[in-house]
Amino acid sequence: MKRFSLAALLLAALPFVPMTGHAAALDESLTCKESAHDFISGLIDQKLIDEKPMRVESNSINAFWPAHGQHLTAYGFSVFAIVGFQQDDPLFKTGDGKPIGRSAYGAVVVATQARVQAALDAAGNTAIVHHAGPLLTAIFCKQE
Repeated sequence: MKRFSLAALLLAALPFVPMTGHAAALDESLTCKESAHDFISGLIDQKLIDEKPMRVESNSINAFWPAHGQHLTAYGFSVFAIVGFQQDDPLFKTGDGKPIGRSAYGAVVVATQARVQAALDAAGNTAIVHHAGPLLTAIFCKQE
């Protein structure tokens, strides 16, 4: 149910996602070769995402909006939100449940799971592809 509530929140905000300006492609960062801290802090330093999470799930996944006026893409799809968590890192807030893992990050994109999986397969990327809601799919990197 909590997964649905995040998806509903994200989908409800879809009309407010900026679709103009230059797009910043996250493809290279979503190859699961860095920590959640490096991924999220890099996006914050570049002012591509808001520095404060808009939501923290019980499993400690922090969801960040793209910064105002920024349009992020991942494998050709518009990024709806950025997600991440790293244990014992002050950059991230902790939820009230069991954390998802030591380090996890990714992007929620506007596309079906099948289309995202096909794009990642074509690029040779083995990141986790997870259905996040109607027309929302997460590209996810997790380190134990």
